[in-house]
Parts: sequence; C-alpha cells; structure tokens
Amino acid sequence: MNIFLVGEAATHAEKLADRLTCGARIVPLPRQAAHAPDHDGQIGPRDVVVSLRFSRPPGATPVFRLLHVPGAGLDGIDFASVPPAAAICNVFEHEIPIAEYVTLAMLEWQIRLRELTARFTARSWSDLYRSRPPHAELYGKTLLLIGLGRIGRAIATRARAFGMRVLAVDGHAQPAAGLVDKVFAPDELDDALPTANFVVICCPLTDDTRGMFNTRTLGRMRGDAVLINVSRAEIAQEEDLYIALRDKAIAGAVLDVWYRYPKGADDHVEPASRPFLELPNVIATPHTSAWTTDLPWRRYGFIAANIDRLAGGDALANVVRPAA
Repeated sequence: MNIFLVGEAATHAEKLADRLTCGARIVPLPRQAAHAPDHDGQIGPRDVVVSLRFSRPPGATPVFRLLHVPGAGLDGIDFASVPPAAAICNVFEHEIPIAEYVTLAMLEWQIRLRELTARFTARSWSDLYRSRPPHAELYGKTLLLIGLGRIGRAIATRARAFGMRVLAVDGHAQPAAGLVDKVFAPDELDDALPTANFVVICCPLTDDTRGMFNTRTLGRMRGDAVLINVSRAEIAQEEDLYIALRDKAIAGAVLDVWYRYPKGADDHVEPASRPFLELPNVIATPHTSAWTTDLPWRRYGFIAANIDRLAGGDALANVVRPAA
C-alpha cells in the first residue's frame, strides 16, 4: 500500500510515519496533484490519498482505496471525482485551538491589549495613567454560535468560564444543559441575531449556509456587535459584509477565513476582492485559528490509526462517504 500525501499534507510525512504501524510506503506529491493528473500513474487500487482538495475531469480519476482529508472541511473535495471504490474520511482535532482563538478574539476586542501596550512608554506613563480609559469585559455578554458541532461546543465551554450567556443556531444539535442557554432553529436566525454581542460563524459551508450573512441578516445584528468567522468566508457575502463594516452597521469583525486562496506553489492572490485589511474595525488573520504546533500531531495520529484500520480490514472512523 502507498500513501500519497498531497501538497501541505506532504510536510507532515514524518508525523504520519511515526504513528503508522502497517508498513505502508509514504509518497509526497506537489500541491498541483490535487487537481492535475500528472502523477496519477503512480496511484493504484490499494492506495491511499491524503489531501485537503481533490478534483479530476470526468473519466480521468485514478482508482484508489481511501481519500483521507486531513481536516474537517469537505468543500475542497469534488465527490464525483473520487472513485466509488474509495471511502472518504475526514479528521477533526481542531476544535481546541479554534475555541482558544475565538476566546482570544473576544478578549482582545473587549480589552484592546494591543492598543494599550502600543501606547505605553516611559514618557507617556504619567499621562496615560491619569487619563486611562476603562475597557470592557466578557462577563455578562451574549455569544451567539452559528453551529453547535465540535467547534461550537468547545467555544461554548470556554465562554461559560468567562460568565457569558451562550446561544446557538443549529438545526440538528440538542440543547446542552449547562453549556448553552438556548438553541434556535435556522429559520429563527433573525430572532437570535439582535440578542448577541458576539456572533461566531462555526458551521460548515453548505448550500443552506452559503451567503447566510448578507445585507438583511447583518442588518439584524446589534450596532455594537462583532462578527467572528472561523469557518468559511462564503458564509458571509463578501460585498455585503464589506459595506456593513465600512459603514459601521456592525462594530467590527474578526476574520480568519477568506474568499480567495492560492492553488499552486507560486501563484499570488488577494484574500478578497474588497479591501477588508484596510478597515480599522477588522482584525484579520491568515487562516491560522487552528494552525498550532500540536494540531498536526493529533490529526496525523488519527489518520495513521485509520490507515492501520484499513490495512487490517477494520471499520474506519469518521467515514464521510463509504466505499461502494
């Protein structure tokens, strides 16, 4: 059995090898192999492909046994391109760092630590002390989670520790006693939005959630509310979000996910068609909320265990689509 690690996954070959027990051969492939057939001649029917993205033209798909996505999101996978004989699995483990990131984002918005430290010098100390402005607290504020899956629950756990009121919008999750005060149905979004100081998008990108935040729904948010997006940019319509932030219809946003991403090793793209990074009420980060030093060890440990299950004929974990 060969395991083909595509693009960014190839940088974690040693982590996978350290946890793998079945003796499979690990083969790194360039980022372009997610979409181009140049290396397909190496891939055989017993092999595994590990890639965040995968697509092929009709009739040009190699036959293999398992596509393991090294993340939770599946919007980079063209399911029709994956051979029916291949199972598709994903992996989580990112809810811990994302929840910490969201907590930090809310604390930063309330305390403004970066501004405080930037202004503080030995010469400014006396005047700053005499005129120091009060900062806000998280305690007693209302958090609205758009999605109550693994990430949403991890965020709710941390928000509870700060004394926040926690609400959620989710069409499938059951109310969690002591964790969430109320769960709204998706068609109750308009009722939930005006109650929240912070709105966190942590649901998957689907046909139902694409464009969920637009001029109308952004207009339902409080004027002092902050939108935090750690899921997919397209859940908020780009132009509508930019205008709402530019015109300060909402107080601000913390954006970690973007509308454009590089596909090749050498291409350079802007993160969006609108200049979000120039807005003073936007905190922007380059899709790093989950990207910690510990995350790859957990993820590739999980992938190694799943490949060992495959080699041993055991049931796979986190099956998104079983093999035909």
